[in-house]
Amino acid sequence: MNSASASGLDGIVVAQTALSEVDGERGRLVIRGYAVEDLVERATFEDVCGLMWNAAWPSPSERAALRAALSEARQQAFTLVSTLGEALKSTDGMEALRAAVGHLRAVDQHADRLPLTGAIPVFAAAWAREQSGQPVVPPQPDFSHAADYLQMLTGQLPEAPRVAALDAYLCCVVDHGMNASTFAARVVASTGSDLVSAVVAAIGALKGPLHGGAPGPVLDMLDAIGHPGRARAWLQAELEAGRRVMGMGHRIYRVRDPRAAALEHAISVLERTDADGE
Repeated sequence: MNSASASGLDGIVVAQTALSEVDGERGRLVIRGYAVEDLVERATFEDVCGLMWNAAWPSPSERAALRAALSEARQQAFTLVSTLGEALKSTDGMEALRAAVGHLRAVDQHADRLPLTGAIPVFAAAWAREQSGQPVVPPQPDFSHAADYLQMLTGQLPEAPRVAALDAYLCCVVDHGMNASTFAARVVASTGSDLVSAVVAAIGALKGPLHGGAPGPVLDMLDAIGHPGRARAWLQAELEAGRRVMGMGHRIYRVRDPRAAALEHAISVLERTDADGE
């Protein structure tokens, strides 16, 4: 390998996809033909799954069927929680998720899709409850995917604006080109291996601090700020010291990350809801 090729896959075409288009120069992210800002205005997680899997916006009946199928998948995944043992005791959430997903039985590439999608929020919520010393909460069959995750995580009935905010976040992260975890999953899948193995590999890549690890330092940053009133002074001090502010920007985008505006809108709705409730 010469020095010219030492930048990994940056700028190298390794596959073609119809799932998303990332335009870093113009700050655009298009998911199955929809700009991400428009997508989060109208889509639930179930809508986006239908769009990604079937290449078309789901009809009302298709959305209902997918919601029911994901609900069944979450309920089936919950039956495995008691068998996860030491996986849920790990203090590292990504390590716990990687081990927990490895407990799923592989069937085939397409049949694995629903069990995997249903299992991940169940395992993540169960890990969070275990870490806080609280009993795990079973899924609710009539809840949407986002609402069910929130109630399994908190043990409380989630408010509609919080469900909408989580739906918006899930829409924003559904696909983002050939990133490291996607590439890792595709390499495993290309060997003829099963989808569970491919996703376990993807979780391993996502665990790395140069890929999915940024949320950890973001949480550390929020802890350091402590209170909204300290945010401006803290950020100013970091910028003057020449330190990076985690969670701000993305290496692909030469202008603003388009997902920022979509998430800002979701946060503004939450702020108005909290203000009205005071």
